[in-house]
Amino acid sequence: MTFEEWMRAVLDRVETALDHYLPAQDIEPTQLHEAMRYAVMGGGKRVRPLLCHAAGELTGAQAASVEAASAALEMIHVYSLVHDDMPCMDDDALRRGKPTVHVKYDEATALLVGDALQSQAFVALTADVLTPAQQAALVRELALASGSVGMAGGQAIDLASVGHTLTRPQLETMHRKKTGALLRASVRMGALAGTAPDAATMSALDAYAAAVGLAFQVVDDILDVTTDSATLGKTAGKDAKDGKPTYVSIIGLDASRALAAQLRADAHAALAPFGARAQRLAELADLVVNRVS
Repeated sequence: MTFEEWMRAVLDRVETALDHYLPAQDIEPTQLHEAMRYAVMGGGKRVRPLLCHAAGELTGAQAASVEAASAALEMIHVYSLVHDDMPCMDDDALRRGKPTVHVKYDEATALLVGDALQSQAFVALTADVLTPAQQAALVRELALASGSVGMAGGQAIDLASVGHTLTRPQLETMHRKKTGALLRASVRMGALAGTAPDAATMSALDAYAAAVGLAFQVVDDILDVTTDSATLGKTAGKDAKDGKPTYVSIIGLDASRALAAQLRADAHAALAPFGARAQRLAELADLVVNRVS
């Protein structure tokens, strides 16, 4: 199976899992459930579920187990996007090529969509396709990655840094929390959904995830200044307009591209102990760095 064929197959499974774990649109409150599905379904790169599935293959995870984990990850990711786009945060009108939730519906609905998606993610992680030990481990991973020491904390740093100059280490700290924490959790949760991995396996996967997570944000910063809104599916050039520090603003475009390439090499090096078993993870690192949107 080629990488493209593998991705299509996984993405089909992800969409099916999301449809299964989201409340049906005809259940009350219908508008909230409709808006949740509007935010989640039929859009996005699904990088986190792809990483989860690839890591699950490495540890022999059952399909249903990794599907529950990947659905939970995507719900947390989408909740963060819905809230980030609101006027009190980044105030954006376009996401995944369509109006943001607060534009399509209203601000109160967008707030509730994010809240409900966060809760629904943990419902997915208590599915009986996961053992009690796996449920506990995955709930902990996702809670830590999405909370104040992870994604939410990174967003707080991001908001506080608008109009200020950050050092490169400060910028890296922010992005390892805001973007990197959930990407790291995606890899770890996929692995933990399978046969309990040993410490050496988790250490190598952590090194891989750290490189991929930072590379994802570096490439995001590059695309924000080199790609148009139609291609990105969100408003291009907004970071510079809003005075947000980025890798491009701090180290320049060429150095940012070189950093992304180095992080890709670091990700591949971390996978060396696994050989061919880590092929999909290696291909996903390439995808993250070479993407155009």
